[in-house]
Amino acid sequence: MKSLKYLIAFALIVFTSSSFAQSKIGYVDSDTIMDQLTEAQDARQQLDTYIQEWQSDLKKMENEWKSKYDDYEKRKLIMSDQNRAELESELIKLEQSIGEFREKKFGTNGELFQKQDELMKPVQNKVFTVIKEVAVSEDLDFVLDRSGGVLLLYAKEKYDITNLVIEKLKRAQ
Repeated sequence: MKSLKYLIAFALIVFTSSSFAQSKIGYVDSDTIMDQLTEAQDARQQLDTYIQEWQSDLKKMENEWKSKYDDYEKRKLIMSDQNRAELESELIKLEQSIGEFREKKFGTNGELFQKQDELMKPVQNKVFTVIKEVAVSEDLDFVLDRSGGVLLLYAKEKYDITNLVIEKLKRAQ
């Protein structure tokens, strides 16, 4: 819904512009660009490595909790109240540690978010710079990204500058 509002606002600006007949609009598919850019693929691989490592650590913690819980369940009837309370406290602490680890690694401001920003921001900046260069060289008034947030109801293929951006990025590597 938000992207539709942006598209409507954009359309109103374009249609109310006195130079509408002279406007040139280009669009890119940033997903396609990122899929073909070696630097983006390398960054994604690094992120995947972090994710796999953290998921493995998380799985170990969960397995440790499950093992202790199963042991507790088997023995709770023959335990003293003090031992039962100690084990329950240990299980609660382990559960809290798992939650904290999950939040630290995968939470809103967790390490995954930070690593993604650290690894992808330079790649995105490079792509945006090249998009701007291509837009200037092609004398485009607007460049839209059709992957994700912006909805295009109609677009002539001749305005797709995705391949020009990819070519320029490949030459720069």
